[in-house]
Amino acid sequence: MDELRTFETGEPEQRAIGLECKDKLWNANYCLAMIGNFMMFFSFYLLTPLLPIYLDAQFGADKDLIGLVLSGYVLAALVVRPFSGFIVDSFNRKKVLVLCFFIFFICFTGYIGASSILMFALVRTLHGFPFGATTVANSTVAIDVLPSARRNEGVGYYGLSNNLAMAIAPSVGIYIYSVTGQFQLLFWISLVVAFGGFYAVCAIKLPPRPIVNAKPKMSMDHFFLNRAWLMAINILIFGLCWGIMSNYVAIYGKEELGITDGTGVFFALLSGGLFVSRLYGAKSLREGRLTENALQGASVSSVGFSLFAAAPGEWAYYVSAVLIGLGNGRMFPAFLNMFICVARHDQRGTANSSILTSWDSGMGIGILIGGVLVEHVNYSAAFWVTAFSQITGTLLLLFFTRCFFLSKRIYC
Repeated sequence: MDELRTFETGEPEQRAIGLECKDKLWNANYCLAMIGNFMMFFSFYLLTPLLPIYLDAQFGADKDLIGLVLSGYVLAALVVRPFSGFIVDSFNRKKVLVLCFFIFFICFTGYIGASSILMFALVRTLHGFPFGATTVANSTVAIDVLPSARRNEGVGYYGLSNNLAMAIAPSVGIYIYSVTGQFQLLFWISLVVAFGGFYAVCAIKLPPRPIVNAKPKMSMDHFFLNRAWLMAINILIFGLCWGIMSNYVAIYGKEELGITDGTGVFFALLSGGLFVSRLYGAKSLREGRLTENALQGASVSSVGFSLFAAAPGEWAYYVSAVLIGLGNGRMFPAFLNMFICVARHDQRGTANSSILTSWDSGMGIGILIGGVLVEHVNYSAAFWVTAFSQITGTLLLLFFTRCFFLSKRIYC
């Protein structure tokens, strides 16, 4: 208990980092972690909307082959994340982060040199491994350098770097390609931006972590946070909704609503909602109102998904994007803090990998379910399943997950 109390105060950590004030949120190391995270996501999503066009133009790939090639990185990231949490918790986190980020950065050279569709598919799949590992390592390091009194708030702000990169990068990539028509230029820009992120994380200074002698040699908790199993199911359900929505909203808008150029606006509004929600929710996260934030966010997202399914039309298309963004921006950082709060201090990596693995698993299931429903029923059925699943997840959180978290938390 003495060890746990020492950890909760965060005093040894802050002395080691050398902060002037133990409650200082925007310390240099935290800012470097956010910069690295922003550059990592920016470099990755700069290419994402244009890769289907590239594969078609460069290799003459059909839609089925394009989908197969581009889905490889998702599977790779999903496979590596549980092991990433174990590695981050078991070894020097700074060295793990630097190594993973370096491999992530160097993989961009593979896109430049890929001369066949098979080689490109191999590069894209292999890129998923360092992407999945680096997201876990960098978020864990960001948590390490946060003062414990501001950790909940800091986790919420950290996610803004993801949202900002994912909102800006696709538009920048599309603009550069429309002006130059050069895919190779985009690959080089991603390589340079990724190097900038690598350079930023190299400058992070982490406090030394004490060895936990009582830690079991091998257990499932090294790879998945068993104490958070119900929360993981809840996040999986929410991830399923995101998987259906994000993958089929563009083609739905084009084929059903006749919106040919509105997908960028949809995701811009969604990202704007995420951004505003994280800023607005920072104060209540700082005050420790985690379950309230999660429930409020899940409820707003339920309204957004239900509106999208029940009122098809251009106005609902865009309004639902804002609501879903506002809801998820409030819900996800609260859930991430909940995972951290039920984990021991030597399980932060596992907590990060567990929530990301659950989210990715839900997204994968959602993509499969959505594809079947769109192909054999219609878009309406797919989006009603999304709305029903979001409402189900919200009710699960209200009646069961909230109490589960309060009974399992170690601190917060």
